[in-house]
Amino acid sequence: MGHKSLFNKLIHFTNSVYSVTYELSKDEKPDHLTTVQYDILVFIALKKQTTPSHISECLHISIPNVSRELKKLAEHHLIIKTPDVVDRRKQLIELSEQGGQLMEQVYERIFANFKNRVHNASQSELDEIDHAIDLLKKHLYF
Repeated sequence: MGHKSLFNKLIHFTNSVYSVTYELSKDEKPDHLTTVQYDILVFIALKKQTTPSHISECLHISIPNVSRELKKLAEHHLIIKTPDVVDRRKQLIELSEQGGQLMEQVYERIFANFKNRVHNASQSELDEIDHAIDLLKKHLYF
């Protein structure tokens, strides 16, 4: 397979990933959070610790909007902001204990949706999926 064909497959696969992610998690956002706040929490949960500028870049949200939403998330005690020890001008953002618990509950519901989606896959197929994800991470999604 040539690079162009592989690239086209990757584009279609990536679009499918977005669709499946949406289907697995579409009804799992806590009611008291806006979609932007939820997306930021998911991002922080995956990164463990990040900065407002990294959130802005990766989620395509302006810095002022990120700052406003982080302030609201801090007021809800879902995140913790701490100064970076190397560069005191930067803030490091991570989930608070309460935020971590909330995301664990969300992921448990998403996990149930995932199990329903793959319930017909054999153990061999699940192993192949696991291997494919490892290959994608190694070569494309480092």
